[in-house]
Amino acid sequence: MNIEETLKIMIKGAADFTNIEEIKKTLEQVNKEERPLRIKLGLDPSAPDIHIGHAVVLRKIKQLQDLGHEAIIIIGDFTGMIGDPTGKSKTRKQLSKEEVIINAKTYQDQIFKIIDPNKTTVKYNSEWFDKMNFRDIIELCSKCTVARILERDDFSNRYKNQQPISVHEFFYPLMQAYDSVAIKADIELGGTDQTFNINMGRNIQKDFGQNPQITLLMPILEGIDGIEKMSKSLGNYIGVNEDATTIYTKVMKIPDNLIIKYYELCTDIHPDQIEIIKQRLAKGENPRDIKMELSKEITGLYHSKEETEKAEQDFKTIFQQQQAPQDVLELNYDNTSSNISQSVIDAIMSTGNFKSKGEIRRLLQQGAIKANGEKILSFEEISQLTDSIILQIGKGKFFKLNASNS
Repeated sequence: MNIEETLKIMIKGAADFTNIEEIKKTLEQVNKEERPLRIKLGLDPSAPDIHIGHAVVLRKIKQLQDLGHEAIIIIGDFTGMIGDPTGKSKTRKQLSKEEVIINAKTYQDQIFKIIDPNKTTVKYNSEWFDKMNFRDIIELCSKCTVARILERDDFSNRYKNQQPISVHEFFYPLMQAYDSVAIKADIELGGTDQTFNINMGRNIQKDFGQNPQITLLMPILEGIDGIEKMSKSLGNYIGVNEDATTIYTKVMKIPDNLIIKYYELCTDIHPDQIEIIKQRLAKGENPRDIKMELSKEITGLYHSKEETEKAEQDFKTIFQQQQAPQDVLELNYDNTSSNISQSVIDAIMSTGNFKSKGEIRRLLQQGAIKANGEKILSFEEISQLTDSIILQIGKGKFFKLNASNS
């Protein structure tokens, strides 16, 4: 292991980490023992769909795997039935065993699109927690004070505001920490929102006579709006299971000030190469061109070379040349209807791309809809055109509208 190279890859983009000297000491010890780092990542499968914001930590694991290290993914089937209350102002709904298992299967299907399954061991923490008796639980609880638990902001705020805290919630950080003992973790990764839990793991390992794990905390990734944390509920996310064109197009929407952050957190590009990209931006190179390289890089992580190249060409066609792609979705409308406008709107709504018929009407009034390249202000105008019409709504949505006698 080249310790300096490993360190450079490890801390790329990280928000916080154990001091450098301790990291080097751990790497030297692993070298001496001639074994890979045991990298811990705990997953609490409460929501099974992941986006590239969730994938930030997984990408870091993949980078360390490429250097020869081993990932140990802990599926929190036992702790998932408690639920990590991080950031919650109230007790989280407990999941059933069946719900946790279903979510865990979905998680695994997705994470292996990112990390190397041949350098990954998956464990369920019920493997050790199911074997514990109440004496073991009391011993574990003796390793931590209530004052320490209340250092967590969410617990502290709820306590001050006289909001209920169930005793079982206190067990979550302790159990998550014990996972590190069970697998003898050398390093634990997580988001900055997991700082308390991960540091708890270090403390518990010391109490059980183990070397404390080093920590690597990754920052929270802003969504494509550049403001809020990436979230499916906010609609500012890029899903790892989305098609290539959608991923490419969404990355192109991020603000220019996030280009470097996305390079650091969402790609496997070497830190030295990212420094070169920073210099290109500083010298005044068009951010759009660099963002296209970024879009291609991210899309290529989740799709084949052919799909990625097609996504790039689709983007150039739709957004730069304002032309319809070859595989445009076809829609049918009733050209004999007494209300052609309503028939066209119904056809457009069937695509699922629009929230309401009112939204489509507003876009029409704003001049944001074209038929065969010409702006229209009423769908009645299309009855004067040929039977096959290319309908463009906004900048990037194209449909082929076919007249059909219903």
